[in-house]
Amino acid sequence: MLVKDFFYNLPHDLIASHPPEKRGGSRLMLLDRTTGSITEDLFSNLLAYLKPGDLLVMNDTRVIPARLFGRRPTGGRVEIFLLRRVAGDQECWECLLRSSKKIREGQYILLESGMTAVVRSRDTSENWLVEFDGIEQFDVWLDREGHIPLPPYLLRDDCQIDRERYQTVVAREPGAVAAPTAGLHFTHEMLAALANQGIETALLTLHTGLGTFQPVRVENVEEHQIHTERFVIPHVTSDAVNRTKAAGGRVIAVGTTSARTLEYSAQQSGQVVSGCGEADIYIYPGYCFKVIDALITNFHLPESTLLMLVSALAGRENVLEAYREAILREFRFYSYGDAMFVS
Repeated sequence: MLVKDFFYNLPHDLIASHPPEKRGGSRLMLLDRTTGSITEDLFSNLLAYLKPGDLLVMNDTRVIPARLFGRRPTGGRVEIFLLRRVAGDQECWECLLRSSKKIREGQYILLESGMTAVVRSRDTSENWLVEFDGIEQFDVWLDREGHIPLPPYLLRDDCQIDRERYQTVVAREPGAVAAPTAGLHFTHEMLAALANQGIETALLTLHTGLGTFQPVRVENVEEHQIHTERFVIPHVTSDAVNRTKAAGGRVIAVGTTSARTLEYSAQQSGQVVSGCGEADIYIYPGYCFKVIDALITNFHLPESTLLMLVSALAGRENVLEAYREAILREFRFYSYGDAMFVS
């Protein structure tokens, strides 16, 4: 299976550079994965396609303002992109560094806020360990000084509206550097309406990493090395999923992050179990789903692992045909774009 088999041409003007005026104001494409039939509606009418006994599983990760800017003592500009906090150390982070000149161990970076960061060591070929000196209540400081890490394809800097709209309404566990974008469409009012109709919602946490945006650099799909992401599945969520499956209800993953977490958990026993760890599941056509029955998702980049996951559930030809139809109907694509319900 070749990566180029998942390519499609997208006009640049269909990339949604900003969120819709109101949360939940997106369009919804409905794809029947059995028949391949395609219809469209508004996301606000999602309830019409759900039924009592369905369970929606959402990711409650919260995007951190992971981009920081500073300068070398000599004046050169440096960008720091936080990836994850080093376990047991509140002031040391695994980071990506971008600079016009070579970064060296022991180098100081003067941050915009007047604080100082020190480059301690190189962790991998790309990642650095950076320590932030003398910053008390680091998370409070970061929330004030950091920038929202918008996807690079938006071709713009973050602004104030992104601090609200690049988070889901269930976001509560800080740690992601990319939003679980399918959840961006849901409002508090919609979640309440679902509950009133007997449609349960459960939460898990998967801290979406930078690998979400990294291109697949091999020709053969099977040769790609997937990134790992930290996850937590609460006991109440694993119970809800297994109870729904036993009762014959549908488990509907809200986003590929929720889908990956559930499927990773069920790899060994066939049932979802509570716990935490590092998920490295790679889902592409040929994969046999053990948990999810349907998926709410956005439209993904060509040749991406996320597009491969959707194709594994609905069939590559069905998905690419739906994407062709979405382009013809001028749906909005990517993080701030419209949604698709694969059932």
